[in-house]
Amino acid sequence: MKVLGIESSCDETACAIVEDGKTILSNVVATQIPFHQIYKGVVPEIASRKHAEWILPVVRQALAEANLKLDEVDAIAATNRPGLMGSLLVGLTFGKTLAWAANKPFLAVNHMMGHMYAAHLANDISYPYIGLLVSGGHSIIAKVNGFDDFEILGTTIDDSVGEAFDKVSKFYDLGYPGGVIIDKLSQKGDARAFSFPLPKLDKGDHEFDVSFSGLKTAVIHQAQMFLNEGYENTVENIAASFQETACKTLVTRLLRAVKATGLTTVVAGGGVAANSRLRAMLAEHTEIKCIFPPLKLCGDNGAMIAGVAYHLLNRGDRSPLSTTACARIPQFKRGLANLEAFGRR
Repeated sequence: MKVLGIESSCDETACAIVEDGKTILSNVVATQIPFHQIYKGVVPEIASRKHAEWILPVVRQALAEANLKLDEVDAIAATNRPGLMGSLLVGLTFGKTLAWAANKPFLAVNHMMGHMYAAHLANDISYPYIGLLVSGGHSIIAKVNGFDDFEILGTTIDDSVGEAFDKVSKFYDLGYPGGVIIDKLSQKGDARAFSFPLPKLDKGDHEFDVSFSGLKTAVIHQAQMFLNEGYENTVENIAASFQETACKTLVTRLLRAVKATGLTTVVAGGGVAANSRLRAMLAEHTEIKCIFPPLKLCGDNGAMIAGVAYHLLNRGDRSPLSTTACARIPQFKRGLANLEAFGRR
C-alpha cells in the first residue's frame, strides 16, 4: 500500500511516498531557510507563499523519484495540525484536491504524531516505549502505546526547547536556524564555563514537566552572573553551557519517566532530536535503549506523515474533504492523551 504524504506545517515544503508504512520510495524536502535567515526566524507570510509556489513541483518530484504515477498511489495524506495556519492550508488544500481529483482516500495527519513515528521508518520498534518529542513548538515526554495512542507524562510549562535555542541564537545574532548553529558552535566552547540554572519542577503534577523560560532569561540577560571562575565569557562557551543545561533538563525528566514506568526503550523525534549533545548524553545512560530517527527524518518531512497515514488507512480511517487546518492543538492532559488532539477518529 503506497501513501503519498505532504508536510507543510512550517517552512519546509515536503512530499514523500512510503510503502506499507515502512519503505521510503521517495522523500523530497524543499527548504526555505535562505528566505528566512535575514529575519532570524520564520516569517509566516513568506512561508505560505513559498509553499504555494513549490508544492506542485515538490509533489511531481516525489512521484518521479518513486517512479510512480498518481494512479499507482493508494492514498493521499497531508498535515492538518499544528503549525502556521497559512502554511498548513497550502499543503492540506493541495492534498485534499489531489485526493478528490484522483479519487483516492484522504487522511489528515497530526504533525506531532508524524515526528514520533519517524524513527519507525528506519527501525523495528515495539510498543510501548517512552517517547521524547522535542521540536521548535513542543517538548513532550509520553508513554507511547501505539502510533496514535499517547499517555502524556510531561510537557513544557512555557517555552519549547527548540524555541529556546532559536531565541538564544537570535539574541546573540548567531543566525538561523538556531538549533543547528548552537550545536556546531558548542563544539568550540566549554560546557563548564557557565552554571546556568536547572528548573525546579520536582513535585506533584510537574514531576515530568520541563521549563526553558528561566534558562533562556539567564542566558540572554544574566550570563555574567553564572560565569564560573577561570572561564571566559565567550559566545562559544555560552552556547556550550546553554546546550548542556537544556539537554540535561530533558534527560533528567526523561529518566524519571523511565524509572516510573519501568520502560527502558526511549524513542526520540522532532528537530531537536538531531542535536549531537542530546544524542551523546542519552547514549551515556546504558540502562536505557535510545532510538533516534536518521538525521534526515528529524526535521519536517513527508515520509513521517505518509507512515502514520498508512496505519490510519489500514485501520479503516478516512478524513472527510471538509477537514480543515488547526494552528494549535488543545492543551495536553495528563494520563490518556487528548484524543482529538492526536487525531484518533
